[in-house]
Amino acid sequence: MIETCPPTIGALLAGGLARRMGGGDKPLRRVGGRPILDHVVERMAPQCAGLVINANGDPARFAPYGLPVVPDDVPGFAGPLAGILAVLDYVAVRRRDVEWIVSVAADTPFLPPDLVVRLHAARREEGAMLACAASGGRTHPVIGLWPVGIREDLRRTLVGEGERKIDRFTARFPLAVAEWPTEPFDVFFNANAPADLEAAEAILVHARLS
Repeated sequence: MIETCPPTIGALLAGGLARRMGGGDKPLRRVGGRPILDHVVERMAPQCAGLVINANGDPARFAPYGLPVVPDDVPGFAGPLAGILAVLDYVAVRRRDVEWIVSVAADTPFLPPDLVVRLHAARREEGAMLACAASGGRTHPVIGLWPVGIREDLRRTLVGEGERKIDRFTARFPLAVAEWPTEPFDVFFNANAPADLEAAEAILVHARLS
């Protein structure tokens, strides 16, 4: 955990249906001989006061990680907002000492080691309530910083209004954006399709050689 940050729980969002990958769990596909989730945990654990996996179905498939596995509160695979809400609810009950979570997609193996500290810094500098990451001028709403106190607003939006788009929800609040470069590679690269696994292997080789 980075000392200059408030205690922050990492929400590893693994609840998607992975249609473009042919189904199954994208985070358990392999890059560099290891599941993508291994890389995500390795990068996020030093930055956080704990990690929680958001995933639906049998939690036993994530047992090797020894982390809490929290399913969506909202039925019907309502997208990343449902996963964020599930982790916010979990933290509100189980980790009352923590006021923040950081959400990341569990299929992003190259997350930066300064993600949490920079999101908090951007939020403080801009006096914002939320923060999200960006690279190459493109925002990544799933990679974001959330106060636990926002969960009832999120529940009303997701359940009451049926809104599933993260950026439409965050647009209702002051939002800070922290930008990362895309060279030598985009640290927010995620594996959506089989071809992306090959691209991830190439990035990993480049990172090891540089």
